[in-house]
Amino acid sequence: LSKEFSSGSSTTTVGTVTSRVTKNGDAIKEKNVLNHEDLAGDRGMIDDIFDETYREKEGPKPPMRYVWRNIILMSLLHLGALFALALIPSAKIQTLAWALLCFLLSALGITAGSHRLWSHRSYKATLPLRIFLTIANSMAFQNDIYEWVRDHRVHHKFSETDADPHNAMRGFFFSHIGWLLVRKHPDVIEKGQKLDLSDIKADKVVMFQRRYYKPSVVLLCFMLPTLVPWYFWDESIIISFFIPAILRYTIGLNATWLVNSAAHMFGNRPYDQYINPRENPLVSLGALGEGFHNYHHTFPYDYSTSEFGWRFNLTTAFIDLMCLLGLASDRKKVSREVILARKMRTGDGSHKSG
Repeated sequence: LSKEFSSGSSTTTVGTVTSRVTKNGDAIKEKNVLNHEDLAGDRGMIDDIFDETYREKEGPKPPMRYVWRNIILMSLLHLGALFALALIPSAKIQTLAWALLCFLLSALGITAGSHRLWSHRSYKATLPLRIFLTIANSMAFQNDIYEWVRDHRVHHKFSETDADPHNAMRGFFFSHIGWLLVRKHPDVIEKGQKLDLSDIKADKVVMFQRRYYKPSVVLLCFMLPTLVPWYFWDESIIISFFIPAILRYTIGLNATWLVNSAAHMFGNRPYDQYINPRENPLVSLGALGEGFHNYHHTFPYDYSTSEFGWRFNLTTAFIDLMCLLGLASDRKKVSREVILARKMRTGDGSHKSG
């Protein structure tokens, strides 16, 4: 495995390719074993690497058990978002700008924070940046970082199986929102409990958020977005609550969910045609760069989740800016040679995203 370091060792480029063909059920999957595991070891983890040994249990599937509290709350949330849409013409331009800012901040808490930093350890962040991303993550209200990371690593390690929390093989609705409305499959719970999350437990910022997650969500996801326009430019309290808080939150949730659903079903597969995730530029546009999903599942350790840098990828631009400011470092990046070799070997022939 060859590595190239840029000045200040802020970027690690992966070189040599070693592969083998394995099977999970009927699906043939080719893995860059040396590539993945050596770099994963450099990150101090391998629990986001696909587990080729997993087999789904034979026999009937466990019965689906509805979580009625979540069904009711999600229904009310989306009804509130529809009401908020009708309020947009009455909102002040400052309120709409504030809602957009809250959306961007909360999205970065997921994309640059719980996803690329904590789930995949694809770059390193200083304490001030970790605190900022944790605050933004609480504004997003998509479970605390510890739980988000656990579910996401299970998703990668057992992608498109019963142990995948939002298994896309169960349909669009399930992978989009349905997985939150029913009890988890027993395999999801079992495999999640066996993951090594020692790196997350060792992060005091993450564990502080987990300890005080509920009050942080009340304050940062709902109160702060509501009070700023009401206090600073005399926006009505109804508009202040329903647009920057409810509508912004609902759009943020669905943007993330589209990565689980649409980006696993619609688009091309230029890197690995033997896995389900796809390249979906529209999802990338709404999810700040997270829709280049065939690339991401092929190279989960790449900090950019794409070979195209800033294109439809605001999160990559943000991480690069943080590196420029000295708040982040050690970005992991796959070399052009490895990407091209993988396209030629396992891609669907499209050779590009979009």
